[in-house]
Amino acid sequence: MNILDLPKTIPVFPLSNFIMFPGTTVPLNIFEPRYLQMVNDSMKKHRMIGMIQPKKSGILKKPDLHEIGCIGKITSFNETEDGRILIILNGICRFKLNSEIETVKLYRECNVQYSDFTNDISKKSNEVNFSDLDLIMKNMEKFFKKQGYVVNLKDLAKKDLSQTINDLSMASPFSLEEKQILLESIDINTRKEKMEQILNNYIKDEFENTTIQ
Repeated sequence: MNILDLPKTIPVFPLSNFIMFPGTTVPLNIFEPRYLQMVNDSMKKHRMIGMIQPKKSGILKKPDLHEIGCIGKITSFNETEDGRILIILNGICRFKLNSEIETVKLYRECNVQYSDFTNDISKKSNEVNFSDLDLIMKNMEKFFKKQGYVVNLKDLAKKDLSQTINDLSMASPFSLEEKQILLESIDINTRKEKMEQILNNYIKDEFENTTIQ
C-alpha cells in the first residue's frame, strides 16, 4: 500500500487502555451504537479506522485526543445474534491529528496526515540488530514474569525484527504513557532504544526494591 492511498479524513476510535502499532493485528468487540455506526460506515468506504488514545482532559463524552494514533484496516467482519460486531483490525501506519471535523454522526472524525511516518509502510528504516533484540527479549521475559504473566516470546522472535518490536510494544504490560512514547518514536530504532530504557528502569527499580539495606 502507498501512503498516498490512505484517507485524509478518517473515523477515530478513542479507546482507553489500548494502543495499536503498525503491523499488529487486534480483535475488537464492537457494541456501542456510535462505534457500530462507525464500523458500518467504514465498511462501505475504505474499511479503515484510526485508533487513538483519549487524554484525561476535555469533557467526559468528548475527551481531548493524543496527537499521534495508528490507522488500521478491517480484515475480518462478523455480526453476532445479539447485535455486536466482531472485527479484526490490521495496523497500517501512524498518523498525526490535524483537526477534528464537526459532524452529525455519532462517532468522531478527524483530518490527519501521515507524512512523518512513511517508513511505517515503506519499511526503509534501519533494521534492528538481532543481538539488540535478543537482549530486549530476555529483559522482556523477566519483566513479564515479575508482572505475573507467563509468556512464550519465541514465536515473536521468528518474525521480522522491526515487527517483533511493534508486537512487543503493544503486548507489553507497560503503562499507557510509556506505550504512547513508543508509538510516537519516529523510527523503529528509536522505539527499540526507548523500549530498552523503559525495561532498564523497571529492572533497576526491581533490583533496588529487593536489595538488602
